[in-house]
Amino acid sequence: MTEDTERNSSDDPVWMTSAMLKAYSHPLRRRILRLISRHEFLRAADIATELDVPANSASFHLRALAEAGLIEEAPDKARDRRDRVWTGRKGALNLGGPENPVADEALGVAVVSALVEDHQDLVRRVVAWTPEYVSGRTAEVHAAFTQRTIRLTEAEFEAVMGTINDALSAADDAHDDADPDGRYWQIDLVAADDTV
Repeated sequence: MTEDTERNSSDDPVWMTSAMLKAYSHPLRRRILRLISRHEFLRAADIATELDVPANSASFHLRALAEAGLIEEAPDKARDRRDRVWTGRKGALNLGGPENPVADEALGVAVVSALVEDHQDLVRRVVAWTPEYVSGRTAEVHAAFTQRTIRLTEAEFEAVMGTINDALSAADDAHDDADPDGRYWQIDLVAADDTV
């Protein structure tokens, strides 16, 4: 399982440590990570304002994310030596698997459950928007749902997932951040074979 953060390349995957899993399992911390991905660089005060949380809470969770290696400071973006600016780490985050099993299975399952909750929220938002589009009340595209069943070997499936991640990274790299029509898109890909 891979959680590929927005703005990160799939070229340098990292296996999540127990500290990363623990930090990532917290819902506010996942919201902070998504916010940092959208803005690339943020201060605790910016996060507190955007997420409507106390500044000391934002700072606490930023430190936890930094200690886990999920974010890092960007001193070149700071206004002075006391100013702390944060950015996301680069690269795909791999949860675990046969070649690198998680040290704490319960924690790994908790992270998967958290990802499912985030995915369910995305699906609810798509369902709420869909009547506007299918009825013709709006022509703007704000979501998509594609479902397809194909027969592949495990190796072919892994190659397809790699191609998808590469395509998403290439699109992100090619995007002009100054384009006023740019919007952030949450893309959840869910796949399962017929044995689970």
